[in-house]
Amino acid sequence: MKVYGLTGGVGMGKSTSDHFLRERGFPVVDTDLIARQIVEPGQPALAEIRAAFGPEVIAEDGRLRREELGRRVFGDALARARLEAILHPRIRAIWRQQVEVWRAEGRPLAVVVIPLLFETNAAPCFDAVICVACSAATQKRRLRARGWDEEQMTNRIAAQWPIERKMELANYVVWTEARPEVDDAQLRRIIP
Repeated sequence: MKVYGLTGGVGMGKSTSDHFLRERGFPVVDTDLIARQIVEPGQPALAEIRAAFGPEVIAEDGRLRREELGRRVFGDALARARLEAILHPRIRAIWRQQVEVWRAEGRPLAVVVIPLLFETNAAPCFDAVICVACSAATQKRRLRARGWDEEQMTNRIAAQWPIERKMELANYVVWTEARPEVDDAQLRRIIP
């Protein structure tokens, strides 16, 4: 089985690429979704986050207050490292387990969407890495459309490697400046 890692900067088109790949019937696991699942009420990771960052990051209904946690960690490298130490090992264990299930099923290929693929040293786990990228201006326009302010954009972008470095390390680059159909066409050349 060939396993592709799909990465890129925030707001650069990973979710759109994920959609196109799933639409074609390819098995895809998204680590952002795993990250959300492992911090649901009752999950051990949520309890660890509360212990590390205080009860203020937990809402009255027992759910994680993502904005509050983000405010604390994206401007503070040590706090972010503490959060990543809680989340990343769990996330990796889950996506690797899913890949092994697909391997046992005899699937010919699988895709794992990992925003921090290079940052977490996951590249050796893949047969090839696809980086989804766009210009900084397009990235900021997309993030503004999500309602992000300048501080949020600056902090989130700074928490990841520069896109140029990711592009250099990737086996393939999908440039997402055009219409989504163009993104899909690029993916189809990489994964026929």
